[in-house]
Amino acid sequence: MEFLYQLENIRNPFFNGIFRLFTLLGQEVVVLAILCFFYWCYNKKLAYRISFGFFLSAILVQGLKITFRIPRPWVKDPLFQPVEDAIKAATGYSFPSGHTQAATALYGTLALSTKKNVSKIFLFLVIALVGLSRMYLGVHTPADVLTSFCITLVTILLIYYFSKYELNQNKKVYLMLGIGLISIALLVYCVTLYTNGTIELAYAADSCSAAAAGVGLAIGWYVESTYLKFKERACSNRMQVVKLLLGLVITVLLKVGLGVILRSSIAGKGLKYFLLVLWIMIGYPCIIKRFMSNKLE
Repeated sequence: MEFLYQLENIRNPFFNGIFRLFTLLGQEVVVLAILCFFYWCYNKKLAYRISFGFFLSAILVQGLKITFRIPRPWVKDPLFQPVEDAIKAATGYSFPSGHTQAATALYGTLALSTKKNVSKIFLFLVIALVGLSRMYLGVHTPADVLTSFCITLVTILLIYYFSKYELNQNKKVYLMLGIGLISIALLVYCVTLYTNGTIELAYAADSCSAAAAGVGLAIGWYVESTYLKFKERACSNRMQVVKLLLGLVITVLLKVGLGVILRSSIAGKGLKYFLLVLWIMIGYPCIIKRFMSNKLE
């Protein structure tokens, strides 16, 4: 907490605005939008590595959140004051940091995939700034940020290493089942803690969302890589822009619509993220393959 108090002492409106921008780089909606760009339009294999790193590290982080159940800094120390408008996005327990996890999964995977040292330094600097922003805004401690960074870094390094190997049909099935079982294990653990009164609904819903998204990833990756095999670059540049914007608009509308229909129950939030991931990985690619491929200017 001492470090957070030191950051609190240097707060001013200018720095508040700058660090709000940095923290947006680790926001779920920004990470998913960039992931959609790579998956639908630019580099599907790289998008898979980002997806595996993002969702698997999210499962690990959410599991730790509901296991340790460490409160936010201002709850631990009532004298400490976070930046007020940062509290709304600070859902769930404090340890580890979800924003740091998301930023490390995305920008860390991109850093590992580029050969340019300048790009690597820039991307890891982005991760550092996202982590620092969470502490500056007063919603996470250094332990939250560093633990999340280390867990996610190890995850993406393992994925980067194993992504070099080609998978036959049997190995694809095993990988799909493995990711699915890990996700279901978190789901069962989360529901158990909720039903026995250990965690509240909001905390349980966040963890179930990550678990359901993991199941969607496992199914979506297997179906697309085995059967669908759409071509992300099989259209003109103009159509690429149209494809991306249309897909993002539909995804946002679907997210909002499912949120209204399914509400904020554990089952509802889980089903929403499961369907969203399937839409991103299978639903929209089916439309791309059917209507947008091979369209020339």
